[in-house]
Amino acid sequence: MKRKIVLGVGGSSGSIYAKLLMDKLATIENVLVGVVMSENAVVNWEIEIGTFDKKNYPFTFYDKRDFMAPFASGSARYDTMIICPSSMGLLSRVAVGLSNDLMTRAADVILKERRKLIIVPRETPYNLIHLENMTALTRAGAIICPATPSFYSNPQSLEEIALTVVDRILDLADLPVDTYRWND
Repeated sequence: MKRKIVLGVGGSSGSIYAKLLMDKLATIENVLVGVVMSENAVVNWEIEIGTFDKKNYPFTFYDKRDFMAPFASGSARYDTMIICPSSMGLLSRVAVGLSNDLMTRAADVILKERRKLIIVPRETPYNLIHLENMTALTRAGAIICPATPSFYSNPQSLEEIALTVVDRILDLADLPVDTYRWND
């Protein structure tokens, strides 16, 4: 049975995380991925890492205003949503249940269906409002996975550093990933 994953790509800095996550998701068998991106996600992708072309990925892309997308309803049974990267504005809209576009609606659906929502904020430092929103989301069942790389594996490039976060996201989503493991 295919896993159904929603990938929301927000408009904060950190497009490398979204790109590497999409690259890895594209290699995993039996995974159906639906993607919704904000306008700023595409803008930042092109500023930070070059031209974005959805044809490079075997996913279905949905416009953020497309409330007819399957994952806008719990009946479609998408089991996991990853928002990577997430701005604090996007995170706050999800935290208060503001379903004003497909990305926030999908997050609301995932939470109400008690499925897995992984949010990867790419912001620093945090203020009290950010922390309270992350606390509210954690209480609602979401997993907050800040884009904080690890260095146990002695990464040698920017991509390897970013992959420490991406591999952690895949672990949290219960997806197969060949990665460095502590003390293996």
